Amino acid sequence: MIHYQLRCEGGHEFDGWFQDSAGFEKLARNGLVECPVCGGTEVQRALMAPSIAKSRPEAGPVAGPALSDAPAPSPPVPAMPGPASQPVAAGPMPAQVMALLQRIRGEVERNCDYVGRDFSEEARRMQAGESERRGIYGEATDAEAEALRDEGIEIARIPWVPRSDG
Repeated sequence: MIHYQLRCEGGHEFDGWFQDSAGFEKLARNGLVECPVCGGTEVQRALMAPSIAKSRPEAGPVAGPALSDAPAPSPPVPAMPGPASQPVAAGPMPAQVMALLQRIRGEVERNCDYVGRDFSEEARRMQAGESERRGIYGEATDAEAEALRDEGIEIARIPWVPRSDG
């Protein structure tokens, strides 16, 4: 998986994860990468700092991130008017979000292999070179997903919504 900072024609910046650079280019060319703020599909990569993975975590206290790893402070976000406490997931999912998640599901189903409950084992086989590297999807428990991340295997969870075709 590859992580990009993206920018739409409206100037909104957001993150995106893709199988590889060619995968991003194909999705963007076909208008399948959509700004979560305005819905614009004219999206391009924005400048971002490189992310360098460490082969092994450093020993030390686990109290929190080291100062050198902390992102630069950003300006405070102004408070939005409204109730002091409001649930994040109040009510049904907005139609625009549902449509985007349905498009993502369609792309995953067209371009990746379904491996079901064997997801963790297949991801490990691919990482070890015992199986062809390709896009896969399936099921994993929270513990299995955490174990994969601990082993340096990048995975992403996406909300799996009903298909748009019923």
